[in-house]
Amino acid sequence: MRIAILGSNGQLGRDLTIALAGHQLLPLTRDDFDVADHGRARSVLTGLGPEIVINTTAYHRVDDCESQPELAYSVNALAVLNLVRVANELNATLVHFSSDYVFDGASQRPYLETSEPFPLSIYGNSKLAGEYLVRTCARKYFLIRSCGLYGKAGSRGKGGNFVHTMLRKAAAGEPIRVVNDQVLTPTSTADLARQIALVLTTEHYGLYHMTNEGSCSWCEFAAAIFEIARVDADLSPTTSDVYKTPALRPRYSVLENARLKDLGLNRMRSWRDALSDYLHENVMDAAG
Repeated sequence: MRIAILGSNGQLGRDLTIALAGHQLLPLTRDDFDVADHGRARSVLTGLGPEIVINTTAYHRVDDCESQPELAYSVNALAVLNLVRVANELNATLVHFSSDYVFDGASQRPYLETSEPFPLSIYGNSKLAGEYLVRTCARKYFLIRSCGLYGKAGSRGKGGNFVHTMLRKAAAGEPIRVVNDQVLTPTSTADLARQIALVLTTEHYGLYHMTNEGSCSWCEFAAAIFEIARVDADLSPTTSDVYKTPALRPRYSVLENARLKDLGLNRMRSWRDALSDYLHENVMDAAG
């Protein structure tokens, strides 16, 4: 298949290029076009003629979205609508990514694909708007919600992923305070990319939750990083109220891979197994 990957140099984009290496890939970065430049995006994609368009781009600086709502909706909603229209014209399948932040975190059990969204932030609202545009207008689509992503390429817009931020702080001997009242599922982009590669071989279109299995708080995630990597760190828990960030975060944002399981397609491992492999492949073995 001819597959265009938008944001191919990001942490998920790079793992997708590995997982989909058996296909004819059309990797595209910000240098090729900005998704908010609708005319340019349409022109490039129409010229390439992909059968699948994978959009990993987003404006995901959660706190900045509160002061830049126009930019958030421009990238996370209006640009998505343009991509939907282009994909429809090409009779291509659109793969688009959303977030656990479309939920308010009031639940005490994992959210299903059928759970009612209720975002707390501009970022969450803009991602939900993009979801509705995909679900309403796209002819063929895979809409994927995930959570707590980390990958080898890091997340450039956020200054690196959480795993490497923790290791960097520990190496510098800094005291590390991490919230213990936000529960999530850390998810390896390598695992996510392999799961997407499997789903793309089907025509089971629609909305999916795709995360590694299990859950933990951010502080428990940090503790697991140090434990597995055998790193001493001055780690202690704190609360969300201490940080007083501009954007509210859901206190509980665990997603259940219900549809994958119903279809017999779930290949997502436990989050600790995925983290262990990631650390051995990208940190511990590299350090000798």
